[in-house]
Amino acid sequence: MRNLLLLVTGLAAIVVAGVPRAAHLGAQAPQSAAEAPANPVFEVASVRQNRSGEGFIRIGMAPGGRFTATNMPLRQLILMAYQVQPFQIDGGPSWMTSDRFDIVAKADRDVPPPAPGVAGPMQFMMRALLADRFKLTLHNEQKEMPVYNLVVARADGKLGPQLKQSTTDCAAIMAAGRRGGGPPSPPSFNEPIQCGMRVLPGTLSAGGFPLSQFAQFLSTTVQRIVVDRTGLTGNFDVNMTWTPDQLPQGRGDPPPGAPPLPAIDPNGPSIFTAVQEQLGLKLESTKAPVDMLVVDRAEHPTED
Repeated sequence: MRNLLLLVTGLAAIVVAGVPRAAHLGAQAPQSAAEAPANPVFEVASVRQNRSGEGFIRIGMAPGGRFTATNMPLRQLILMAYQVQPFQIDGGPSWMTSDRFDIVAKADRDVPPPAPGVAGPMQFMMRALLADRFKLTLHNEQKEMPVYNLVVARADGKLGPQLKQSTTDCAAIMAAGRRGGGPPSPPSFNEPIQCGMRVLPGTLSAGGFPLSQFAQFLSTTVQRIVVDRTGLTGNFDVNMTWTPDQLPQGRGDPPPGAPPLPAIDPNGPSIFTAVQEQLGLKLESTKAPVDMLVVDRAEHPTED
C-alpha cells in the first residue's frame, strides 16, 4: 500500500513516502530475483554518493514508477530490495553501512503495490539496480536460529485495548492519492496513523496493517524472526509504547518544520510486556531454519 512511513531507530531516522508493504518473512527465504516472473528494471536511474553527514534517510515510491532514496546506506537498500532483517545479512565491506547514497530512478510504467507476503516489481527493479550499479552479488545460506511465534495471549481470544480491527478503506485512500498525484501528507507525531506505520524509539502507531507486517516490525526490534501465528486476518490499528532495552543517546534531528520527537518513558514496559498487555498477543520462543543473505561482492558505483 502506498502510504507514508516515518521510522526512527537508534541514531538514524527513516522517512518513507509511498512505500509498499514489505513482504512477510517468517522463517522462510525471501523470493529471489531469479524466481520473478520477469526481470523488470528501471528505465532510468541516477546514483550519487551523499556526503552531507545528515542522520535522516528518506525513501520515496510514487505513482508513475518513481523511486527515490536519499542518504541511504547500501545495506539498507539490500534490506528493502530483499525484504530481510539486518541480522540476516552476512559479509560485505564495511562501507556498506557507513557510506550513503542518493538514488533517483523511474520505471517505464506505473508500478502496482505488491500483495502482502509477495515481493513486487519495485523490489525486483531495486535488485537489478544494485547488481548493475553496485556490482552486488550474494547467495543464500540457511541457519538454525531462535525465532519467535506471535500468538494470541488469552485462551478466549480477547485482544488488548491497543489492537483493533481497522475500519479504514486504505485501498480507497490509495486510489484517491493516485488521482491527486501522490499520497497524503504525513500526520504529526501526536496524530494516529490512518494507513501505514510510524515507528519512533519506544512508540509504534500503525493503521490498516495486517499482523504479518507487525510481526516483521517486531523482527527488527527483538532481533529475531517473528512469525505471525495469531490466525487473525484482515487489517488492524495498533498503538503501542514501550521502553527500549537501550535508550538512544541521539536520534538525529526531525525533518525541517517537524515537532520534536516524543520523549521516552525510562520506566515503561519492555516490548514483550507491551505486546501482551497492550495488544493481547505474546511472543513464544522456538527454533527454525532462517535464510541468510551472504554478500560476495559489492563495489562503489560510478556516479552519474
